[in-house]
This record gives sequence, C-alpha cells and structure tokens, in this order.
Amino acid sequence: MANYVGMFLGLILASVILIGIVMFVPSLLLPTYIKIIIFIVAMVLDAMAFSSRYYSYLLSPMLKQHKKHLVLSNENPYWVAQSGDTILRKSGEDFIATVYISIPVYRSATEMEEEDKLDFAQQISRLVGLSKDPTRYTTELYVMNKDSYIQQLRETITMTENEEAQLQSNDAPKNELDRVRGKLAMWRNMLDSISKGYSFELSSYITVSATGTKEYEASSLAQQKARELMSGVGSLFGVPPSIITGNDLLRFVEPEYLIPISTVTEQISKNIQEQVI
Repeated sequence: MANYVGMFLGLILASVILIGIVMFVPSLLLPTYIKIIIFIVAMVLDAMAFSSRYYSYLLSPMLKQHKKHLVLSNENPYWVAQSGDTILRKSGEDFIATVYISIPVYRSATEMEEEDKLDFAQQISRLVGLSKDPTRYTTELYVMNKDSYIQQLRETITMTENEEAQLQSNDAPKNELDRVRGKLAMWRNMLDSISKGYSFELSSYITVSATGTKEYEASSLAQQKARELMSGVGSLFGVPPSIITGNDLLRFVEPEYLIPISTVTEQISKNIQEQVI
C-alpha cells in the first residue's frame, strides 16, 4: 500500500507542477504549442496516478526503467532444504515446503490399443483421487545435458585408441586388431550421432506442498504427504516412485537445468571457430 500511495502522490505532484508551468509562465517565454504538449503530459500523469491503485505493479517498473538494476523483491524466491529433498520458500511469516516425486511411467497413448487407453485413463482418474490435498501431476519433456556422457565417450575412445596402438606395436593377430577397430568405430559413430543434436528426456512427477511456521515443520509435513502419495502411486501403477533430490530438484525451478545452454561438443566447436576467426 505504501508503494501505491507514494507513486500516486508523486504523479499528482508532477502533474500539478506541469499545469502550474502552463498557467503562470508567459507565452513569450514558453510558446503555445509547448504549453499544449506540457498540458497533455500532465493529463497523462493524472491518468497514471489514478490508475496506479490497480496497476502499480506495471507502472513501477516503467517509471524506474532508467535504473540499471530494478529490485522486485529482496527475499529469496526459494531455497533447497539442508536434507536436499525439499524446495522451500517463505510466504509472509510461514514457510512453504514442496516435494517432487518421480513416477517412472513412460506410456504413450499413440502406442496403445483402445482397451489399453481406457485402462490407462482409469489409472489416471484414480491417481487424481489419491490425495485430498492440492497436488500437481505433470509430465515434462526437457533437454538433456549430455556433457558428462559425451566426456565419458571421449575417454572411452581414447582408451580404445591406446589399446589399438598397443596391439599394433606388439604385432597382435589380425582378428584382435579387427575386434578393437570395430569397437572403436562403434564408439566414434555413437559420439557422432549423439553430438549432432539435442536429446530429450521425459519426466513424470507429482508435486505436493505443505505449510508450517518453521522450516523443519513445513518440510516434515510435506515429506509425510509425499510418502502417502508414493504408497498409492506404487500400488496403482506397479512402479517404485522416488523423491527427487539434490541437483535434480533444480531441473524444475531453474531454466538452465531445464534447457542446458550448451554441451561439450558445442563448446569445442565454438572454441575452434573462435581460433579460426
């Protein structure tokens, strides 16, 4: 409310000053067309002042856009609990804890018969009724970060190349050389295939939240709800659901985890291009 009142008074004061200039400054000092422009600006400021009660969240960034940094909130939007299995955020004096549960189900309606589709729809209906608390069920397709996997492939290729060189230096039989060269060709083809484009991963999960006056209270309540949901999901789909922990949690709240900026291959390609340029 204080932000709205300050914005309202500031805009009204600016409008009054501009109207005073129009009324009291002689036309010899200020041409008529300039006064008309100033008067129009004053009317616009009046309109902004009276609409700031409802649209202050839009007007505030616009009025402060000349600043290099605009601080919308000094509070952390969220943080990960020390246990690494809960996302926490503060709402007023309370804490809200959110737990993400992974469901290892990868079924597609395009690959089902009509009877399977009906059975799957019934399972989803029962899934929705598992909890009385608000719960979000989501299936998400996101870009995989292939850095570590590509690096493992490169290390494997290097080891295989060393093995080939060692066999050649020891005059190994031809069948041994052919075996190693075949394996080397396989790893190189795999690296080339993976490096050509983005790979996507499908993730199905449930989100459940709880509120508490303390962090540990909110986390404990959310974990209790999560365990109840996991029991129902396990019996319904016949799969072992698990609570998402560690850096995997950031995949649902951090854009760079959802869409990795680059892969090792792209970084290497970029470095080569920079050297050529």
